Amino acid sequence: MDPNIEEFLQSHNNFLPIRYSYSDIKKITQNFKHKLGEGGFGSVYRGVLRSGNEVVVKILNKPKSDGQDFISEVATIGRIHHVNVVELVGFCFDYSKQALVYDFMPNGSLDKHIVYRDGENALDHKKMYEISLGIARGIKYLHQGCDMQILHFDIKPHNILLDQNFTPKVSDFGLAKLYPTDHSIIMLTAARGTLGYMAPELFYKDIGGISYKADVYSFGMMLMEMAGRRRNVNADAEDSSQIYFPLWVYDHLSEKKGS
Repeated sequence: MDPNIEEFLQSHNNFLPIRYSYSDIKKITQNFKHKLGEGGFGSVYRGVLRSGNEVVVKILNKPKSDGQDFISEVATIGRIHHVNVVELVGFCFDYSKQALVYDFMPNGSLDKHIVYRDGENALDHKKMYEISLGIARGIKYLHQGCDMQILHFDIKPHNILLDQNFTPKVSDFGLAKLYPTDHSIIMLTAARGTLGYMAPELFYKDIGGISYKADVYSFGMMLMEMAGRRRNVNADAEDSSQIYFPLWVYDHLSEKKGS
């Protein structure tokens, strides 16, 4: 896969962001001094560019990736410039070392702000409404504002980052796919996304084709979380019927219709 990635990077060099060496990445992160988190994709570190701008560096786990998520992220986000989409500052591809460099978002991801916690200043409904509009604008840009239709396939609170003003940025394009804008129905060899946010057509092929509406469905699930101030799937719910939020909403609506 490595030669294919290198060939891709060379052939698309005209629109790509800055390419860093691995030694550059070590300097930016002060030899990986400040770790922010870890996931299946790899580890995330805080860093500072020579300009003084703060960034986040995502080091990809090579053994868990065939390189496709790296190509997908660089190819997709490298051509995007929108206030509600995270900006890819640069990347590193040094064969065994792969990294992505983004602007640092001081308010973290949206999932940290959805559920009320004691002692914390939760975002009010007006701010949540503004954030939801920003996310919608970002998704609309991905679907209609580029020369290619970009389907994200992993819209969820964890992948919405918030800057210092709580402006939302759609992030993490590792599962994204690019399609010509005239393709209304697309083909996927396997379902992709996160359980609880995936549209039913990704599981059940007989109910309709897969399109940009898969992202819209995920956005809708996220809106319910934002409005209800609780996780989509709440394993700590007191009653089993409350674990999956959409079913809980449906039950309440049914009760009101019956009364």
